[in-house]
Parts: sequence; structure tokens; C-alpha cells
Amino acid sequence: QVQLQESGPGLVKPSQTLSLTCTVNGDSIIGDDYYFNWIRQPPGKGLEWIGGITYSGTTNLNPSLNGRTSISRDTSKNLITLHLTSVTPEDTAMYYCARLLRRSGKYDWGQGTQVTVSS
Repeated sequence: QVQLQESGPGLVKPSQTLSLTCTVNGDSIIGDDYYFNWIRQPPGKGLEWIGGITYSGTTNLNPSLNGRTSISRDTSKNLITLHLTSVTPEDTAMYYCARLLRRSGKYDWGQGTQVTVSS
């Protein structure tokens, strides 16, 4: 059973870079059927897709975030990272890591981590 665990700072100041890590346990991150996503949910709003990365390292990023997003993976440590630059209070949200099994359409989600952007 795969388990995903998000980690990072709970509080980030405006203009700084938010860095989050998704640690994957119970399975490799390089299976060719796997697609790892970062998703967030601001308070009172719906889910927003941030971006995703394939087993080979190819990324797809939501253009609504104005190029502030980067996603990478470390296969030796079995983790997925997210960097979001120039954060503002509107980036305050619960941030989730989710693995998609592309052939079946099934998702496995982490518990999420709360990020607050405030001075």
C-alpha cells in the first residue's frame, strides 16, 4: 500500500519561496503508469491543480500560477518536490500530493499540509 506524506513549513512570508516535499513510501516513484500531482485548496475554495510530473521527470504546470512553479523528483530518495516562488497571501492553502495511476484513473492522496503565507 503506497503512502504519501507532505512536509514543509507551515508559515511562509510574502515574497519568499515555498518548498514542499512529498515522500512516497511503499512503492517506487518511477513506475511508468504513475503520475504525481501537486494540488492545493485555498480556504473556502475548490481544489486547484498546481502541476504534475511523470516517472521520467517530464512536468506539466498550471499556467495560472504564472511560471512560479517548479516540480522535480529524486528517485534515490523516492520523493517529489514543489517550489513556488514569490508567494503571496493568496497562496495560503492546504497542499496535497497525489499519485495517479494513469491506466485505471485511481488516485492516492497524502493527508495534506497547511501552508499560510503571512508577514
